[in-house]
Amino acid sequence: MPTGTTAAALFEGERTVVAARIGGELRDLTHPLTDGDEVAPVELASPDGLDILRHSTAHVLAQAVQELYPEAKLGIGPPIKDGFYYDFDVAEPFTPEDLGRIEKQMRRIQKQGQRFVRRPVSDEEARAELADEPYKLELIGLKGAAAESAEGAGAEVGAGELTIYDNVDPKSGELCWRDLCRGPHLPNTRLIPSFRLMRSAAAYWRGSERNPQLQRVYGTAWPSQDELKAYLAFLAEAEKRDHRKLGAELDLFSIPEELGSGLAVFHPKGGTVRRVMEDYSRKRHEDADYEFVNTPHITKRKLFETSGHLPNYAESMFPPMEFEGQDYYLKAMNCPMHNLIFRARGRSYRELPLRLFEFGTVYRYEKSGVVHGLTRARGFTQDDSHIYCTKEQMPEELDELLTFVLGLLRDYGLDDFYLELSTRDDSDKFIGEPGEWAEATEVLRQAAEKQGLELVMDPGGAAYYGPKISVQARDAIGRTWQMSTLQVDFQQPKRFALEYTAADGSRQTPVMIHRALFGSIERFFAVLLEHYAGAFPPWLAPVQAVGIPVGDNHVPYLSEFAAEAKAAGLRMEVDASADRMQKKIRNAQRAKVPFMLIVGDDDQAAGTVSFRYRDGTQRNGVPRAEALAEIADAVARRVQV
Repeated sequence: MPTGTTAAALFEGERTVVAARIGGELRDLTHPLTDGDEVAPVELASPDGLDILRHSTAHVLAQAVQELYPEAKLGIGPPIKDGFYYDFDVAEPFTPEDLGRIEKQMRRIQKQGQRFVRRPVSDEEARAELADEPYKLELIGLKGAAAESAEGAGAEVGAGELTIYDNVDPKSGELCWRDLCRGPHLPNTRLIPSFRLMRSAAAYWRGSERNPQLQRVYGTAWPSQDELKAYLAFLAEAEKRDHRKLGAELDLFSIPEELGSGLAVFHPKGGTVRRVMEDYSRKRHEDADYEFVNTPHITKRKLFETSGHLPNYAESMFPPMEFEGQDYYLKAMNCPMHNLIFRARGRSYRELPLRLFEFGTVYRYEKSGVVHGLTRARGFTQDDSHIYCTKEQMPEELDELLTFVLGLLRDYGLDDFYLELSTRDDSDKFIGEPGEWAEATEVLRQAAEKQGLELVMDPGGAAYYGPKISVQARDAIGRTWQMSTLQVDFQQPKRFALEYTAADGSRQTPVMIHRALFGSIERFFAVLLEHYAGAFPPWLAPVQAVGIPVGDNHVPYLSEFAAEAKAAGLRMEVDASADRMQKKIRNAQRAKVPFMLIVGDDDQAAGTVSFRYRDGTQRNGVPRAEALAEIADAVARRVQV
């Protein structure tokens, strides 16, 4: 094809193609080609195509806002997972009514089919054209690597030439709006098939609390109206399953303002679920030869200097407390203290692998903007284990660890997994020799591949001391949660001078494997709560059965039955309130109790109960012993009912 031909001409007639990848770089379809260029189409429904669609829609949002609110100053507007946002400096926060007006204006712009036209500019030209946009002027000054590292700024500027995108009227050719942006974009606004504005929220400019607070408007955009409807239905289902909402409705936990954001208290029912989760995990770990330890909540500064956490992790740790002339830190991780346990006495190769386990509470300084219920908290308990082994034991230990982790997660009801292998990149945050990293990464990769699961690479996502495997689990509505992590660490054993006596009498340094099964008890609790939509399987349910008397004279009979259930290790209550029977049934349904046991005159006379299940079905005249056996069997098999 002759030099100067555009990508649009190359893919003429292919209506789903919205951009091109030329020489590995994403480009607009108007980009001219040169002889020898490698050109690949970018489909609208592809990951790159979706990003381009959503970034283009963000530009339409910003144009609509400035047409309705001329005083609004522009921040940034990148694509994000399932949507986009744009930040604005405005006098007053946007209301839901404002968002409705903005969306209506966006649809007017979309129907006009305004063309996105890329235009290279010099720094001086960009500053002149955007003189009234202080945040854009700041981004121009950040052009290059600093822009790429700034939150969202990479959508606006980056290394290389600076560009402005003009929105141009297709009929008159007149300029409608412009924005600093590196692109690419859709050919025109009419190619935005479906979108919706979702909400607005406050956000600090470039993510720093030291900067001005802007108004961030979130939206979503999809290749078809059907996909938009499906996404909105998914969000509605996710909202129903929100663990914060269910936690309040089911009286499981709360996050009191008096304690502070990200610090939860578990109520009796939530405490029961948590205890059962922990007890089962503890039993499985005992069976797998783990040894239980316990460590304090604070430590002197030097411990985290030795481990390397203070130089590499300080921003996620609470500020120190000065005491007796020394700085003490709240514990943000358990591994340094476990190293001290290993080092407390001489170790022999005969003791390895040594598997230490702790339900250890830690504290992380999470910014207020990212704290989210139990899934991103400031105080939480990790089910943390650290395995010390020889290099020769490492491959087999990782195989067994990963099998153990996946099996235990399946026991809790999660069964759709893939694995992510996080490695180092060229960042200077990583410590240790490249050869050690290569060895650790390869043994992790081999262990992952033996599980027969999809393996996704995550370059640069490793911990500063070593590579890791993350177990990613999909829940009942298809959302992905990071669960267990396994990390191979050659660095901390050296930093703590950990040694064991080998078979030949020499002193050797062990390999350290970090392993968290749940990640944190609180987060795993939240994941299961949302996965089951609050309807825990009987073995996890805080109340496994509730007795519902038809009349007050049936309460003693059910209380006797509840005592038998308790003696059998079951959790049963009797609703002896003054409510009518139908209301008691509704209350039990709202509480998502697995089994309701209804008793009237006939059941009491026959020594039976009537089973009512979560789905509304009922089985009458069940002998008491059989009823107890059915509940106990469901609990023992850990099945959903």
